[in-house]
Amino acid sequence: MSKRVVVIGGGWSGAAAAHAAYMAGADSVVLVERTDYLLGTGLVGGIMRNNGRFTAAEEMIAMGGGLMFEICDEVSIHKNFDFPGHKHASLYDVTAIEPAVNKALVEEGIEVKLIHRVTKINISDGSINSIHMENGTVIEGDVFIDTTGTVGPQKNCTRYGSGCVMCIVRCPTFGPRTSISGLAGAVDRNGFRKDGEIGVMSGSCKLSKDSLSPELSRKLSETGIVMVPFPEKTAEKMYSKLGAKACQQYALPEYADNIILLDTGQAKMMTSYVDLDDLRTIPGFEQARYEDPYSGSLGNSIRYLDVTTRDNTMKVECDVDNLYCGGEKAGLLVGHTEAIVTGTLAGHNAVRQLAGRAPIEIPHDLATGDAISHVRSEMDKPGGMSQKYTFSGSVFFERMKERNRYTTDIDLIQKRVESTGLNDVFSRSVV
Repeated sequence: MSKRVVVIGGGWSGAAAAHAAYMAGADSVVLVERTDYLLGTGLVGGIMRNNGRFTAAEEMIAMGGGLMFEICDEVSIHKNFDFPGHKHASLYDVTAIEPAVNKALVEEGIEVKLIHRVTKINISDGSINSIHMENGTVIEGDVFIDTTGTVGPQKNCTRYGSGCVMCIVRCPTFGPRTSISGLAGAVDRNGFRKDGEIGVMSGSCKLSKDSLSPELSRKLSETGIVMVPFPEKTAEKMYSKLGAKACQQYALPEYADNIILLDTGQAKMMTSYVDLDDLRTIPGFEQARYEDPYSGSLGNSIRYLDVTTRDNTMKVECDVDNLYCGGEKAGLLVGHTEAIVTGTLAGHNAVRQLAGRAPIEIPHDLATGDAISHVRSEMDKPGGMSQKYTFSGSVFFERMKERNRYTTDIDLIQKRVESTGLNDVFSRSVV
């Protein structure tokens, strides 16, 4: 019997799922991405290992699922530095990360198919057996993983946001996201803002380094961070924007009082969106230009639409029996680390199913396992779809600290993983 895994969506979760399926012993792995690059919002993100993400990354490394983190470490520009509300962070180079991940997957023999947008699926006898592309290609498989994310299409950004801002997702160019879980009959749900509006604003926002003054650009490159106080009137405006973004770990006073830039190869702006007229009155920003999104002074894309229902093995709860999920598709977990964790588990369990072996759950004793199960249960509670969960801040990082899950002691993390019996589990074939 063949064991072919098809992953739909080439963001961090999809890349991790494809790698995990390969390591678990799939006969072949296909990774399908509708745009011309892998990594999705990872192309404008870049923050790793901050706060509890350090713990989560080291847990995954100890479990044998560390390749994506190792690649990030290799192309990081700045390591082990602090910025407001965050400790021991690393910043990877957003211009170097995608080629490095693509190369690693291709060298493993994974078929990476770019500019392949799925428009429909074929279901027979309770299982998906093929996906159909907009370009006419049909790809057959034995088990499928939905890592298509939660951004788009354009009409949702117009309905719930500032309109299409032509962000890194680029729906106008490559077509809108297709929810594979939705096509399979799963109950997809929307996240909400605190005011009850559907979806949340993406946190990605960057300025061109070349548009900053030479002094600011040099300081950013040398230190990894630039903090410039806002004028009082602008700061008053910024306080009202703190809750607008998905990344609530940055909803701190420092991000309203200051422009905070991080060096990810471009100038990643951690502050909420600033009117260009206000931004250009600040010394060093007189020629500032938004790099992504192009209408950065008004906001970004709307996320957390079509979050699916799944169990703690990452299997989608629907009428088909061979669909898994990862990343934002799997719940209100914000960030690259969170996507890698869920994608890795999905890819591994997909192959376990094909091999006739029971799926694994990561135990609650580990931060990664606790996140997967906790977020799933919280989303079913009243108001649960308006929370945002991340290893690096907000409500889940507080839970990590309360439950003594947060640590930077690598030896301790390895011992915790060993106590669960899952050390190196993701690096071993199951077929």
